[in-house]
Amino acid sequence: MSDPLVVEVHAGNEVVVDFDPALTFECVEDCTWCCHHGVLLYEPDLLALADCANLGEVTTQFQGRDFVRQESKDRDDHVDEDGEACYFLRDDGLCSLHADHDWKPARCSVFPLEVTVDEPGTLTSRRGGDIRVSVRESAHDHCDGLHVSERRVVDNLGAFLPAVLWELDDPTTLAVL
Repeated sequence: MSDPLVVEVHAGNEVVVDFDPALTFECVEDCTWCCHHGVLLYEPDLLALADCANLGEVTTQFQGRDFVRQESKDRDDHVDEDGEACYFLRDDGLCSLHADHDWKPARCSVFPLEVTVDEPGTLTSRRGGDIRVSVRESAHDHCDGLHVSERRVVDNLGAFLPAVLWELDDPTTLAVL
């Protein structure tokens, strides 16, 4: 068994990589698959979102966690079974937060990756344990951006994993609305 790949993402902040280091990813036009999972909002995201929108109109709580609410969309592609997607998904397939405010919540940056946290006392010894990053299992079947470019994910983890993740008590990203 080989040693796990540990990568420094931001100065002093490391992750354990649980995917093939040769994996490539690039968002592709008209793929909005990530927009129908519910956008988990960490506290710093809520504060930033308050500068862009009325939180009472655009957020909801589920199982004690904050999310961007979903709404019915006039799109047939890349919406959930109920025809819903992220509140900020525009009809043209772009995110209004990203397009209009040059910002996106941490969870959106992470897609199609998944962040989990190990038990304390493992490899890189974070407060609660090591941060591990893998590819969401469902991404292999639904994310059109995997394996379409030369942009290796492992070389660009700083773009996927915002530094705020290391400041959170629970940076896991798998919570679903």
